[in-house]
Amino acid sequence: MNARNASSTKGSDLNERVVAINRVSKVVKGGKRFKFSVLVVVGDGFGQVGVGMGKAREISEAVRKGIDHAKKGMVTLKKTGHTIPHPILGKFGAAEVLLKPAAPGTGVIAGAVVRAIMELGGVKDVLTKVIGRTSNPINVAYATFEGVKALRSPEEIHRLRGKERRPAAQDA
Repeated sequence: MNARNASSTKGSDLNERVVAINRVSKVVKGGKRFKFSVLVVVGDGFGQVGVGMGKAREISEAVRKGIDHAKKGMVTLKKTGHTIPHPILGKFGAAEVLLKPAAPGTGVIAGAVVRAIMELGGVKDVLTKVIGRTSNPINVAYATFEGVKALRSPEEIHRLRGKERRPAAQDA
């Protein structure tokens, strides 16, 4: 795991985490040519998170490209307190990732790829399970990201339904 701090174009500090490195070889007349594909997660720890892939002949260049790609596709992770607002199933390719809210103090119960996205998004308590037909970290990351994009805050759901949000009953 590799974590660094960098400045984004928005001026806030972003954390980056390299989640997976894949070496790809191509056989040519003179031998083998190696290239690297790197999966990077970028987040500020307060709700902004992005996932990106970078491919290059050197790992450092691939990481830089992955960070740039992740910064361009950042989304806001909806939270209620320190957890997500509702259960959701994210799907991408053959990967399916179940994300469920958890009670305070539970922590992030997740595998390496999903954990990186949740922690860099600022989620402190969540239960997750990869239930798809693949353990490919790239597909798992994008499935988690699809689930994160589909999350809706309680206020957003009330607005979409045309209902008025009522405060909790304080009178017995």
